Amino acid sequence: MRIRVGLPALLWMSLVLAVTAASAGAQRSAVTLAYQLTHIDMGEPFPSPGGKKLVFEITLGGFQQLFIMNPDGSGQTQITHDAANHDTPSWSPDGHKIAYVSDKTGHAVIYMMNPDGTGEERLTDNQHEYIHPNWSPNGAKVIYCSDDDLQPPKKNASDIFSLDIGTREVKPLITGGTNTYPSWSPDGRKIVFRRMIGDMNSEVFVANSDGSDAHNLTSHPAFDGWPAWSPDGTKIVFSSNRNANYQIFTMNADGTGVQLLANTEGRATEPRWSPDGKTIYFTNCKKVDWAVDCHAYAATVPPGVPVHP
Repeated sequence: MRIRVGLPALLWMSLVLAVTAASAGAQRSAVTLAYQLTHIDMGEPFPSPGGKKLVFEITLGGFQQLFIMNPDGSGQTQITHDAANHDTPSWSPDGHKIAYVSDKTGHAVIYMMNPDGTGEERLTDNQHEYIHPNWSPNGAKVIYCSDDDLQPPKKNASDIFSLDIGTREVKPLITGGTNTYPSWSPDGRKIVFRRMIGDMNSEVFVANSDGSDAHNLTSHPAFDGWPAWSPDGTKIVFSSNRNANYQIFTMNADGTGVQLLANTEGRATEPRWSPDGKTIYFTNCKKVDWAVDCHAYAATVPPGVPVHP
């Protein structure tokens, strides 16, 4: 039997459809914008000599604290707990110590401690600002530099020093200009570091272990820096903004064969090779709403790059 629908019924059905459509449109059209309230500052991953652990920093309660974790990001354990900043950790070649920077004295000072956070020892004086410690291949010395960010964003002069762990003797290696992020080659014969050329250009330099014969490896108008050696000494990894945003690149130890490691968005810096040469860890920061999030990243080394030390 066919049902006949009169005019009042048709008007009622039209009204129901109009209300339903308006309700659906209201559900699809937002009335405001949501924004992220919480952010994380995590980075500076540095692998242990055996490659089974990473030391890194996380900002908690307004202070940078050091943590240990597995290479896959699991098993995170906090190893510093005092109300001070701790950053740029570096694992000793034998795995028994971690060098790092802390401002607990009111100045940036180089310390070392056991991997579980015990046995802290101050290595540099507490009257000046020192940053970026890195171990010699035999673990007998720590290389570091004076702070180049005393009046940011302007860069001030900074020098590179070597400290003997046993005698605590300090020797200047690179002086004059702004020199930071020093790192020894695996054979201990060379050091690689970042040097400012003018106000806006930064280059990766290499020198002999005593600081002699310093010369430019990158020679590029972009901002190149944060260099570190591969385990076999044939490659150097560094960060550069030559593709607009900062990304991680590798090159031969003589500066040739520059290659982009991975396409990343944000600001990728502070790269470090895994002991087996198969992975490069780094920090990547992204702008999120009105703040910045920083995380530890890992990238597999591309084919053609030596993987065994």
